[in-house]
Amino acid sequence: MSEDPRRGGPRAPGPLRRQLLRSLLRHGCEDTAPNRLQAVLSNLWLHLHPARVRRESLRFHFTLCAGGITFLLFLVTVVTGAILMFHYRPSPVHAHQDLVLLAQEVPYGAFLRALHRYAGDGMVIAVFVHMVRVMLTGSYKPPRELNWVVGVVLLALTLAIAFTGYLLPWDQKGYWATTVATNMLGATPLVGADGPGALVGPDRDLRVALLGGTAVGPSTLNRFYVLHCVVLPLVASLLMALHFWRVRKDGFSGPL
Repeated sequence: MSEDPRRGGPRAPGPLRRQLLRSLLRHGCEDTAPNRLQAVLSNLWLHLHPARVRRESLRFHFTLCAGGITFLLFLVTVVTGAILMFHYRPSPVHAHQDLVLLAQEVPYGAFLRALHRYAGDGMVIAVFVHMVRVMLTGSYKPPRELNWVVGVVLLALTLAIAFTGYLLPWDQKGYWATTVATNMLGATPLVGADGPGALVGPDRDLRVALLGGTAVGPSTLNRFYVLHCVVLPLVASLLMALHFWRVRKDGFSGPL
């Protein structure tokens, strides 16, 4: 509060300011432990995290907070990917050409693409380190077994996001890597035409469903683009929210 020149003391806030403070801080603005707790619980974003955390749990340990680094890299890939979408058309005629123009003519285009790619690669490494830490420290045991399952699904989604993005440059490396990887889907039990106990033919198996045909083509590029940019990141975001919520409910298993 400001000084009142007539009385030589602090001046009370005006009506508008008082109304604004009451709307923002409904629990009071004094710096006390109860008010700090209420500030966390009543805030849209802060309430996602526990109001109190043990000091030992915030120490950086040998894993260097691999879970938090994974989430940070995910945010980097989402932001840079959203910007790259303005300069990319998912068609065999334009895909590779758009990336060449991005690197040569768009300001900081090459930097944005490199940042997106290396953040994605780093996310794969970080999530593996995080999962190894959880496994070695026994953090998957009760009451955290549900969060372990969610983490395994997030690991699979991370690999799927990286895999679908590999084809989008539409170059020889991405084309043949996708061809080899999807050929392995043909040996999937039950749903692969070449797999044990196949229930479907070669024109209706899992590989054809993913490729949109019997070979990598325009339909494959469109499907991988939608999966990479919309479906998989959205599902991963929802599972991350569940993962963080369970961390809050179950508590930290050890140092970061």
